[in-house]
Amino acid sequence: MIPIAKPLLGEAEAQAAHDAVLSGWVSQGPQVAAFEADFAALVDAPYAVAVSNCTTALHLACQAVGVGPGDEVITVSHSFVATGNAIRQCGAMPVFVDIETGGYNIDPEAVAQAITPRTKAIMCVHQIGMPCDLTALLAIARAHDLPLIEDAACAIGSEIRIDGQWEKIGAPHGDIACFSFHPRKVITTGEGGMLTTRNPEYDAKFRLWRQHGMSISDTARHAAARVEFESYIERGYNYRMTDIQASVGRVQLGRLADIVRRRREIAALYGEMLAGIDGLTTPVQPAWARSNWQSYCVRLDPKIDQRALMQGLLDRGITTRRGIMCMHMELAQSDVELRHSLMRSEQARDHAILLPLYVQISDDEVATVADTLRDEMAKARGAGTAGRKRGTLRVATAPMAPAQAARAAQPMREPG
Repeated sequence: MIPIAKPLLGEAEAQAAHDAVLSGWVSQGPQVAAFEADFAALVDAPYAVAVSNCTTALHLACQAVGVGPGDEVITVSHSFVATGNAIRQCGAMPVFVDIETGGYNIDPEAVAQAITPRTKAIMCVHQIGMPCDLTALLAIARAHDLPLIEDAACAIGSEIRIDGQWEKIGAPHGDIACFSFHPRKVITTGEGGMLTTRNPEYDAKFRLWRQHGMSISDTARHAAARVEFESYIERGYNYRMTDIQASVGRVQLGRLADIVRRRREIAALYGEMLAGIDGLTTPVQPAWARSNWQSYCVRLDPKIDQRALMQGLLDRGITTRRGIMCMHMELAQSDVELRHSLMRSEQARDHAILLPLYVQISDDEVATVADTLRDEMAKARGAGTAGRKRGTLRVATAPMAPAQAARAAQPMREPG
């Protein structure tokens, strides 16, 4: 069986966790502080704050920019449900807009058209690791004096060209960026998240809120030469990361460059090996973006039965996932008022599949996936079998044709 994903964890991570356990400090402590410093340096962010997962990071980000009851936050429906849940945890409502033509990220023009007096913030999602058009989104946010929160759950290691310079996602370019370290992501701590910001006031709020609103952290209290009594100056949460997780995260950060390099190689191989398959379109990468290829998502001709194709692949030992879910089609978000067309989001959900992509997958296994997919696509189109057609090694940079609408199997769910 070739799985959809597989975390890259080894003896170095096991040793780091072992050392953290034996250190006597296993909750939020010196390893968390070191992980934050390492992460901030990696993405060139002045401040980085570790939390329990990306959902809690998104919640704190919304709270920091002032999102509250009666407010609205413009975002995509085409994302894991945590994106919308974090907005609603603040008592606000998401305003769903569509994704771009031929891609999977928020459409800046749709954002501009959705702004109303009740709009409190914009939350973009760097979906499956591909950077959003931050240049356009920042211009819109600044023109309307709105904060921009980046849901960068999948985007650690991705890059974007801003003003002619290549920069890491998480610098951050908006007001706050939020990352996930779930096992389906490029690096993992099991569970865990990170916020980055340039705003020292936001940084102070994150550190206060993640630890119950405690005026003095436990690490500072234990290190003090005199007795210190903490106070609880405002309501907070238990959103802390453990030192065990952070110790693993530090090792994973050291692997990141090699992980991203290999994932880009795999994406290029897929681009080569899937070229010329009738009814299938490979993903785009804009000239101003460098994805970490957290996932490799291909579009299907709407005449292809998505579920049957996935079942055919599964029967032959290849695991796939359906295109990214649409929150507005889930019961949990069914009470959100729909004001804008979400046709492209629904098309992407219903006519796309994610293929296996992880560092340990071999070139031969990539070829097996490509061969099998070509064969199953031919069967689905009633065209018989066909061998693999090799082309020039590439990752597509031209827009792909949008799929047409229809609904099929249950959506992919990717906890953040």
